[in-house]
Amino acid sequence: MITPKPRLRQIATGGVLLWNCDEWLWSRFWLCRLCAIAYGQAKSGVGQDNHMPNATPHNKTTKNSTDNKAPSLPIGGVGLWQIFLIFLRLGLTSFGGPVAHIGYFREEFVARRKWLSDVRYADLVALCQFVPGPASSQVGMGIGMALGGLRGSLVAWLGFTMPSAIVLAALGMAFVGFDLGAVEGIIRGLKLVAVGVVLHALLGMARSLCPDVPRAILAVLAAAIMIASETVMAQFGVILGGMLAGFLMLRDKVGADADPGHVPRSAKGAVAALCTFFVLLVLLPILAKLDPTGLFAVIDGFYRSGALVFGGGHVVLPLLQNAVVTPGWVDAETFLAGYGATQAVPGPIFTFAAYLGAALHTGSGGTGLVVSTITSLVTLIAIFLPAWLLVVGLLPFWDRVRHIPSMRAGLMGVNAAVVGLLAAVLYDPIWTGANLDIFDIGCVILVFAILQWRIAPVWAVVGAGAVVGYLTSLF
Repeated sequence: MITPKPRLRQIATGGVLLWNCDEWLWSRFWLCRLCAIAYGQAKSGVGQDNHMPNATPHNKTTKNSTDNKAPSLPIGGVGLWQIFLIFLRLGLTSFGGPVAHIGYFREEFVARRKWLSDVRYADLVALCQFVPGPASSQVGMGIGMALGGLRGSLVAWLGFTMPSAIVLAALGMAFVGFDLGAVEGIIRGLKLVAVGVVLHALLGMARSLCPDVPRAILAVLAAAIMIASETVMAQFGVILGGMLAGFLMLRDKVGADADPGHVPRSAKGAVAALCTFFVLLVLLPILAKLDPTGLFAVIDGFYRSGALVFGGGHVVLPLLQNAVVTPGWVDAETFLAGYGATQAVPGPIFTFAAYLGAALHTGSGGTGLVVSTITSLVTLIAIFLPAWLLVVGLLPFWDRVRHIPSMRAGLMGVNAAVVGLLAAVLYDPIWTGANLDIFDIGCVILVFAILQWRIAPVWAVVGAGAVVGYLTSLF
């Protein structure tokens, strides 16, 4: 058997002989070919003894190597600054609500950058559907944690939340009314873009997560149940039913794990985060009764709203109304106007808390401006803190159990159910609430085509949608 080094020496000698031939061009061509062959054979292990490790034939691949490719991170990992800038851009361009945000995230990290696989991303979405809090923001925190650890989750949240929080806090400080009619066309154009983004994400996830008949049936059943039911508890039933169906029906479809990546895990840190979550639920109401200034009462109201809401998004509005309107901190008119303004900005709906925090202290001159800034920051952190604690506390354990074969079978069913959930939300309220005409349907198809064939990046599509929506409103 010829070892790599003698083989390279023989080929190099042959190359020198060829170089001296009259047919110089032809000889140079074969010299390049022979060197390339030698390099490929040496790299693939030709000439190695059979007992050496990793001496697998280079022409044999496993089934999952082509069917389920692992994601590829940049050499050296992803820096915190890069994570922040990516999520800042998403925070500036992600219109359309929580489901659209999930579509934007998938387009950025799964389809475009390929830093996460569809399976791992769907596992994260499934976890965030289980726990209370803003689902899309928790998905963003989970992505940041997977890429950059604990600090990655924080910078991801900061980048995604900051743009809309600043705008809404400014509106709350200098509230003189907000006329949505002035930007109605822009909002409509952005909604059409959101429909196209969600449709593109849904079909992409369906191709990856429902490749066979059993999982396609699970997705259809999940969508039908969610459309027929209007309760948040139906979401838990669908996800648990999907997991049970996966345990029973999909065990034979579990193959080798092509995405063994994991988040930086710390059992002590995860337990501490979960304990903090529950301790604050009990401790803050006690501090609110003992504090004469009312600061802890505000913190408790917003923390409880973020910790006890299931479904995220607009579901938090009744809890916030009970937290600030019922005690008389904010009047109903100011509350509704701020909610309307929230629809006109990108990013998570929970940044409505920044507006309400600023509106608690207006009209007191320079001192009132400083107090409004501080209160806005406090309420924003209070409403997102439980979501972050749950992600930090649960994601390391979730990452461990998702690699167990029986659990992966269950997660296959959960992922199919998640596809059904997204399909149900795409239908109602996104599709039914948009009141689409022929022109609007054409715009949605155009957005889908642009994303499908990557003609333009998402942020450019969002900007074009705003411009087209404004121009059509003029006629």
